[in-house]
Amino acid sequence: MQAHDYGPFPYTPINARPKLEWPNGARLAVWVIPNIEFFPLTRGIAPHPGAPIGNPPSVRAWAQRDYGNRVGIWRLMDVLSKHGVRASPTLNSDICDHHPQIVRAAVELGWEILGHNRTNSIWLDQLSREEERQTIAHTLARIAEATGRKPVGWLGAGLAETWHTLDFLAEEGCLYVADWVNDDQPYFMNIGSKRLVSIPYSYEINDAPHFQYRNGTIDEFEKMIRRQFDTLYREGAQSGRVMAVCLHPYLIGVPHRIAGLDSALQYIRSHDRVWFATGEEIVRHWLQSGAAF
Repeated sequence: MQAHDYGPFPYTPINARPKLEWPNGARLAVWVIPNIEFFPLTRGIAPHPGAPIGNPPSVRAWAQRDYGNRVGIWRLMDVLSKHGVRASPTLNSDICDHHPQIVRAAVELGWEILGHNRTNSIWLDQLSREEERQTIAHTLARIAEATGRKPVGWLGAGLAETWHTLDFLAEEGCLYVADWVNDDQPYFMNIGSKRLVSIPYSYEINDAPHFQYRNGTIDEFEKMIRRQFDTLYREGAQSGRVMAVCLHPYLIGVPHRIAGLDSALQYIRSHDRVWFATGEEIVRHWLQSGAAF
């Protein structure tokens, strides 16, 4: 893909598109995205790419994240199952090697697994072109080996891309990408002859920036989810919308926060004409809806 001053897609304002209709007259498609991540103890952990290799290890930061895989993810699975939500986790493929129990449980729950780099400690924009190609290919192949199905969706670690990322994803047969947090409906990416769809993801309804960078509370996060839902649900009466709820087990899965998510999901569930779906289900319906642009 060539460099662009604007994104690799046309500017199409949301009020100038065909009406989008979800299954059974739903106003809003809701997808829930746990980020299941692996951080090697041999590397430093920082909020931005380029963190130096850790020596000595970043014990506190690493252990917080390990809590998510040892405890938090199981608590999160229980809450989502309680509400009948099939999640769309983004998965570092190294989880398949270090924590295969998580992968098996996700498959048993019928979750749709997306590719999410090998590890969250190395982002795509830190790699050479060939290293990036190999990372994407390995990630998707390793998840396919562990689950029996190659992912069709992708979220980059840190939502990072290069000018080559979309081409590599298309070459690997991906259907959609979630890095571009700039819309409330899916849209096509322009990457030549291959088709790739951008699905709405969120850096707002996302526990990582809320708790780590904005000093937010769980009560505030729950209120954010409810208010996001209320607005999109109202707008969805005119044309369907997508709501993403983006979670990290080491943050939302701690004991003092999980009840906030439980309550927010209960609130959403109290409304009719809401479609809880996986990312692939949303994208495939949009492609067949007549509203694709």
